[in-house]
Amino acid sequence: MKKYNVELSKVATPKKDCSNKPVVLSDKTIQERKNKVLKQMNDRGLEKIIIYGDVEHGSNFEYLVGYYTRFEEALLIVNKCGDMTLVLGNENLNKVSKSRVEANAIHASLFSLPNQPNRNDKTLKELLKDAGVKENTRIGLVGWKLFTSSIEDNKNVFDIPSYIVDTIKELIGDHKLLSNETDLFIGENGVRTTNNANEVAHYEFGASLASDCVLDAMELIEVGTSEFELGDTLVRHGQHTSIVTIAASGPRFVKANMYPTNNTVKIGDSIALTVGYRGGSSSRAGYAVHNESELPKECKDYVEKVAAPYFRAYCYWLEEIKIGCTGKEIFNKIEEILPRSIYGWSLCPGHLTAEEEWMSSPIYENSEEKLQSGMLFQIDIIPSVNGYGGTSAESTILLANEELKCEIKKNYPELWNRIQERIKYIKNQLGIELSEDVLPMCSTVAYLRPYLLNKEFAFTCAK
Repeated sequence: MKKYNVELSKVATPKKDCSNKPVVLSDKTIQERKNKVLKQMNDRGLEKIIIYGDVEHGSNFEYLVGYYTRFEEALLIVNKCGDMTLVLGNENLNKVSKSRVEANAIHASLFSLPNQPNRNDKTLKELLKDAGVKENTRIGLVGWKLFTSSIEDNKNVFDIPSYIVDTIKELIGDHKLLSNETDLFIGENGVRTTNNANEVAHYEFGASLASDCVLDAMELIEVGTSEFELGDTLVRHGQHTSIVTIAASGPRFVKANMYPTNNTVKIGDSIALTVGYRGGSSSRAGYAVHNESELPKECKDYVEKVAAPYFRAYCYWLEEIKIGCTGKEIFNKIEEILPRSIYGWSLCPGHLTAEEEWMSSPIYENSEEKLQSGMLFQIDIIPSVNGYGGTSAESTILLANEELKCEIKKNYPELWNRIQERIKYIKNQLGIELSEDVLPMCSTVAYLRPYLLNKEFAFTCAK
C-alpha cells in the first residue's frame, strides 16, 4: 500500500465557490423517482407502501412529494398502479396541490399540532380505509431509519408512531402482510442511494454553501471572536439546516448546552465548526493556536498523534475509493491505517447524504455492498483520542462514472467547471491524487488547518 507522507505546508486557501443559484429538481427527475419506487414495489410484491414524514423524519416522504410537512405528521400512500394519496393535517392540507407527484388528499386532523380544531366525523381507521388501506393487503411501511440489527427481526421493527402502525394492522388483519420497507429507499440498491445529474446539481448547492460557510468561519477565528459571531457565518440565506450547527471554542456541552454562546476564542482552545444543508455538510476541528508551542502542554504532540494520522487516512480514502469496491474494503483499510483501538472512531468511515445529513452507509464492517456511480458521500471519519481535541475535514464528494460525468458536463457546464477547479486545487495544492471516480462537491474537500489561527498552513500529502 502506498505510504502517505503528510506534512504542514504553506498553501493557498481554497476559493468559496457556491453558485448561490439553487437547481430545482426537474419533472423528469420526479417521474424517474416515481418509476424507481414502483419498480421496487413490483419486485417485492408490495401492493402499497405507506411513507411516514414529519419535520425531523421527512426525507423519504420528500423524495416524491418535494416538501416535508413542517409542524405535522403526514403519510404518502403509494399504490402499485401509481396512484397516490396524501394524508395531511390542518396546516398542510392546502399543500396537496404543491406536491411534485399527483395525489389525492385525506384530511386527518389527528396529525395536527395539539389543541388545533379536530374533525370529528371520522376516526383515523376510517380515514385510512378511505385512503385505500384494507384487509389482506400486502403493505410496506417506510419510516426514516434503516434497521440493521443482527439479532432483531428488522422487517418487523417499525419507527412510525404506534397509533398509526396499530391502526394499519387492525385494517389489514393479517400482521404478516405488514413489513418495514425503509430499505427500499435507503438500503442496499435503494432508490435514494444514487443520483442523476439533475439531482447532483440540486444537492451541490447545499454542499458548497455549507463549505463556504465553514471557510468563512475558519477565516473569522481570532482570539476574542465569539461563538455567536462564528455561528452567524455558518447559517446563511435562510436555508434549512440538516444538522445541529456547531460553533464551539473550548469545552463543549457545558450544562448540556449544544449551541453557540457568547463565549470567546482563547489561545489553546479546541475548536469545532459544523453546518449542513440539503446536499451535504462541512465540519472542521482543530486548535486555536498559531503553532505547536501554543497548544496545551498535555497535547503538544496533537499533530503527530491525532491530526496527521487522520489526514493520512483521509488521503487514502480519497485516492482509493472506487465504483465497484465493497464497503468492507474501505472499512478495513481505514481500520488498518487508523486503528479504532488507538483512534477511537466508532461510526462508519463515510456515509451517504441527501436531504438528511446521514442517510445510510454502504461502508460498514463486513459490508458486501458495492459502491455505485451517483452516490453522494460525506467523508466522515471521527477520531476520538483521550486527552486531545478533535480533528475533522468532513466534506461532500460524488462517485461518478463516465456516463454521469458526461451528463453533468453537458447539462450543467458551470457545475462541471467548478468541479474541475476543485480537482486541480486538491491535486496541485494539497498533493492528493484523487480517484478518477471522485468528484468534489465543494471547494474545501481535504483542506485541513490543525492550527486554526495560522491561516497560511494546511496539511498536504507530500510526493
